[in-house]
Amino acid sequence: MMRGSVASQDQWADGIAIGELSRRTGVNIETIRYYEKVKMLPPPPRTRSGRRVYGQAQARKLAFIRRGRELGFTLDEIRALLRLIERGYSCGEVQELTRHHLADVNQKIADLRRIERILKKTSEQCAGGRVPECPIIDVLFGEQP
Repeated sequence: MMRGSVASQDQWADGIAIGELSRRTGVNIETIRYYEKVKMLPPPPRTRSGRRVYGQAQARKLAFIRRGRELGFTLDEIRALLRLIERGYSCGEVQELTRHHLADVNQKIADLRRIERILKKTSEQCAGGRVPECPIIDVLFGEQP
């Protein structure tokens, strides 16, 4: 089965253990527990022996969270999207959240480009020799080369 794929309904009849959920969704076991701890995922039912048992609904929600994180959404942004899903949503509401996130992504890209320019300029000024002055170290100390 491919990473993150959803199994047929028959394969979920009795629920699955956390290790199998991890394998099916591509989410680390400790991350699944963390999402439960911070209430991104509801606590799963447990067997009499205390073992967590997950169903298809938890797997879908976990896959949603994983994909949201892959797209750079924060946990708070994902929570907001999940709240919209739970109460009913319009595409306009989702679009608004997405556009806000896109603005954050664009700002990060601009910041990374600025960092790239500084590092490139600074590394080009470095002779790579053994002199005690190094423009790269100077920049890291906040001094302009």
